[in-house]
Amino acid sequence: MNFENALSELESLVVSMEEDNTSLEKSLLLYSRGVELVKFCQNHISKAEQTIKILEEELLKPVDSDKIEEL
Repeated sequence: MNFENALSELESLVVSMEEDNTSLEKSLLLYSRGVELVKFCQNHISKAEQTIKILEEELLKPVDSDKIEEL
């Protein structure tokens, strides 16, 4: 499963839970699945943030003046 699929499923769960005819038991199952999906999405976002941080740190590193002279 990827982030987009998880988010789409999560949105569908919300719609299902908002329906008036959803039983309590079904609502609890949907809620439980929603919690799993939220955790998955949060983990995915956290990894993306870490990757961005690493890339930004690499971008902002001072350039070695010896390497510039070689160019």
